[in-house]
Amino acid sequence: MPTLRSGAVIVGAYAKKIRKTLFAQLKDKVKSREISSQEIARASGEINKMLYILFVEKLRLDKGDTVRISIDYDLVNNQIVWNYDTLKVEAYRKVPEDDINRYLEEIKKGLEKISQLNIEEYNVVKARETRLGDVIFDIKKGKEVVGILIATQIDEDVIVRGAIKEPPFLITKSKLKFEESVENTVIKNFTSLLRKATPTSEEEAEKTIKEIREL
Repeated sequence: MPTLRSGAVIVGAYAKKIRKTLFAQLKDKVKSREISSQEIARASGEINKMLYILFVEKLRLDKGDTVRISIDYDLVNNQIVWNYDTLKVEAYRKVPEDDINRYLEEIKKGLEKISQLNIEEYNVVKARETRLGDVIFDIKKGKEVVGILIATQIDEDVIVRGAIKEPPFLITKSKLKFEESVENTVIKNFTSLLRKATPTSEEEAEKTIKEIREL
């Protein structure tokens, strides 16, 4: 059973690509009159109508978004019969250039702030444990609590994540080798965790802090 594959194509051109690909795959059968060009056009229109409903009416994709389509088909009595059970569709939304540039600028500023951090000003103190055994730590700058960490022991590892609100950055999920206790493991590795911090928005930092506190 042959397979039609569109490859990566923008939504504004998928219908033409489907029709062109099907014609290319069946050109020898058109020459031998096993199938007509009208039948190829009919079958292309059939599946393209289905995909239009999916892309435009359901997913509301823009013309510049990218899709990939693949589907098996067979030839039965000089007709193309689509096997819709094999239809696979991938869709990728186009990100506006202005958004990309804005996020890049935010990341650049965030990295600059982190590079200017005086890591020695920060320390971490065990605050409490959850009912599930997670250990919560306050991140302090002097006497002020400016962030939070949560650490979970899993076998011989300790999984840590957290956030600091000023400047806002995330301590993304990291795996540390267990050393004596969860508290000791976090304290010994705290400096390296800060060095690997990721800049974020104030909203995202606050969201992470709130989520951990609720535990």
